[in-house]
Amino acid sequence: MVELFLILGIITAIVLTLGVVVLYIAMKKKKEGTDVETDYRVFFILGVCFLPMGIVFMITVSPGFAGIAGLGVMYMVIGLSHRDKWK
Repeated sequence: MVELFLILGIITAIVLTLGVVVLYIAMKKKKEGTDVETDYRVFFILGVCFLPMGIVFMITVSPGFAGIAGLGVMYMVIGLSHRDKWK
């Protein structure tokens, strides 16, 4: 059980560190005045990846992974609704 908390702590630290790095880069680009345009094709690709992964995990591991499948569907809808803005 202790190992589980250790792994969760490490994952949390990694996610927080990545979040701070992304925030720093975004703030730096905002100061420089360069606008970052969203590439909606990435949303579609992530949706295509998350949907089957969520379904497989939901069937094999736990029904709690239905959220990942739902996230995949939402990403696909966002990507397809902005298809004219794909790079």
